[in-house]
Amino acid sequence: MHNSLWDTSNISYSGCATQLFFFMFFISAELFLLTVMCYDRYVSICKRHKAFSTCLPHLAVLSLFFSTGTSLYLKPPSLSSPSLDLALSVLFSVVPPTLNPLIYSLRNQELKAAVWRTMTGWFQKC
Repeated sequence: MHNSLWDTSNISYSGCATQLFFFMFFISAELFLLTVMCYDRYVSICKRHKAFSTCLPHLAVLSLFFSTGTSLYLKPPSLSSPSLDLALSVLFSVVPPTLNPLIYSLRNQELKAAVWRTMTGWFQKC
């Protein structure tokens, strides 16, 4: 606010760190509260078991999305490498939209059994 009132564009390191801390804190608090409210609403409409089986995969994809996005944009430039940037970009932009149809289709018992057989087959080969 000081910068806009006095028409300056300088900010101290501690001021920048404080702004970033509060920004991330309030974003995290909002996401946490919205997740809790969404879960509470879903539980009040559906049975508890169905809520767990539906919400947990969504929360996993959401945490993957936010963690890769945060690490992609907030990592220090000294850790930057083209292969790491590419891997994080793919995890950030391709994997969550790809997993959403899988999550919604896992409600189907036949598909759930097929995915389980595939996953256990992979682990038995190792």
